[in-house]
Amino acid sequence: MGIFAKIKAGLQKTQQKLVHEIRRIVTLSPKLTASSLSDIEAALMSADLGLTMTRQIVAAVQKSYESQGRGGEDVLTIARREVESAFADNQPGLRKESSGVTVVSIVGVNGTGKTTTTAKLARHIHERGEKCVIAACDTFRAAAIEQLRLWGQKLDVPVIAGTYGADAAAVGHDAVTAARARQADYLFIDTAGRLHTKHNLMQELQKLHRVIGKQAPGAPHEVLLVLDASTGMNALNQAREFHKAVPLTGLVITKLDGTSKGGMVVSIRKELGIPVKFIGVGEQADDLQEFDAKQFAEALFAE
Repeated sequence: MGIFAKIKAGLQKTQQKLVHEIRRIVTLSPKLTASSLSDIEAALMSADLGLTMTRQIVAAVQKSYESQGRGGEDVLTIARREVESAFADNQPGLRKESSGVTVVSIVGVNGTGKTTTTAKLARHIHERGEKCVIAACDTFRAAAIEQLRLWGQKLDVPVIAGTYGADAAAVGHDAVTAARARQADYLFIDTAGRLHTKHNLMQELQKLHRVIGKQAPGAPHEVLLVLDASTGMNALNQAREFHKAVPLTGLVITKLDGTSKGGMVVSIRKELGIPVKFIGVGEQADDLQEFDAKQFAEALFAE
């Protein structure tokens, strides 16, 4: 299955609900009335596109109909264009330092898929022919270290780990040393899941980043927040709080294939301006894709 087909299949739940509702509204009301505009707005909001993006689309629809009538662009075409424009300067994929190891910290609340995302990113780099190391800095969750070790064996990627309950910052310190010794291109740090509302846990994450930063100037060079798409607009609160604690360089949106709230990707981008780096559209190792704004907009409003 090609990349666009995967994204389209992954967004099917969101797309079906959204397109069906917009088509129903337009069919019932051939003329654009205040009532039909309100219904279109409600349909867009139900997909968690957010108030700012929703109003932008509705305003563009209204302007188009006023100037061209029904003979102009249809609602879905306008919506696709406006969503794509929200990601005009988005930079997907991973940045790479000009020299030395590029340190990537994977953060987020419990259950979003951080450990699996870490492994999938390592696979992504490994398949590009570059070397990477994984640091198992989630020393609290019983299965996290074993899970990463299994992935490491499968991918032939070294995993640096400590014992359960060990200081995550100490593991991170050792991992930077190991990555340098192996002349790795990337070091991926799987951090423990933590609620964005727990101040003490956020301080632990800040400590981990400080320790890494002392060893490798500018590290972590990427701080990627993993968000579960099915949480909808609650993901915006998570992104806002994590961004305050540890400035984020990008987002990884997982589980887009299991929700009708895929519009939350757009909403977070509009409000916080954080680049969307990758999206997850399935359980398989290759279902983590670099974000493509055009393909995403087309899949979201596909007929």
